[in-house]
Amino acid sequence: MSNFGATILDADTLRLTKDEIAFFREADPFGFILFARNIDTPDQVYALCSDFREAVGRDAPITIDQEGGRVQRLRGPTWREWSPPLDFVRAAGDDAPRAMYIRYRLLADELKQLTIDSNCAPMVDLGVKETHDFLRNRCYGTSASEIAEIGRAVADGHLDGGILPVLKHIPGHGRTDLDSHHDLPHVDVSLDTLRETDFAPFRALNDLPMGMTAHVVYDAIDEVPATLSPDTMRLIRDDIGFDGLIMTDDIGMKALSGSPAQNAQGALAAGCDVILHCNAPLADRIACANAAGQMTDAAQARAEAALAARRTPDDIDIPSLNAELEALLGGQLNG
Repeated sequence: MSNFGATILDADTLRLTKDEIAFFREADPFGFILFARNIDTPDQVYALCSDFREAVGRDAPITIDQEGGRVQRLRGPTWREWSPPLDFVRAAGDDAPRAMYIRYRLLADELKQLTIDSNCAPMVDLGVKETHDFLRNRCYGTSASEIAEIGRAVADGHLDGGILPVLKHIPGHGRTDLDSHHDLPHVDVSLDTLRETDFAPFRALNDLPMGMTAHVVYDAIDEVPATLSPDTMRLIRDDIGFDGLIMTDDIGMKALSGSPAQNAQGALAAGCDVILHCNAPLADRIACANAAGQMTDAAQARAEAALAARRTPDDIDIPSLNAELEALLGGQLNG
């Protein structure tokens, strides 16, 4: 069996087109990601997930951004609406780790029913006064140790529900005052400070199966965005100690200036394992997949280890968890 294609890709609409099916069959991407435009009803999402897996002929992982607040693709009234993570953490107070575990264990249950088996969380970026508004209320706090504890609870909630967590945005996006969807942020603090603060939650969670890069330049390391920086990728592997599968953040974001093909090749050369490319015309997705090619043997081994981390969900009593969560939040179920 050949190695997986070194991409994670998306679909244009609610079901795959004939052209997308043919493309995915040929490119064999490692996995797929869902967006709001791909979501209508539970039956439709289930069918689209089946389309993806039938196209590649295997149980490919399917991920989603379901943090809560602004960043949740599954919305009410069909699915539960959650408040932004920071608001939720503040509402829970000292009980935040347990409350966040329950929140994401319940969220995992909803994903698993749709056969989605991965989520782009926990997000353990450090919240500071400079943190841009696009990220601020998605953070879990302002203390590295607190964020690490809550991040572990979030990861455990996913894993216990059969969902693979994706640790982001490694090695840390919080200390930025620009939105990497539109601009390239720089972080100009010392490497010693970064190691003690921003990098610390990622080091504490370096055993998770998958992680996502930050499109951020760390001036203390070099002048290249982390996603394209061999020096930053070595730091992630050797200093932070993360040995899971590393996917890029979306290489179509404006923080990166190259073409999809250039960004894909640059990220893989830097040490990323798989390219996330979203919200692009089919021609760009094809160009990206062609440029990325197949996973290296090292990336394939990490991919297989990540897939092996998928578990059968444990049994839960949803009414009991809802009641506990409501008590933890002082009667406000979603914080």
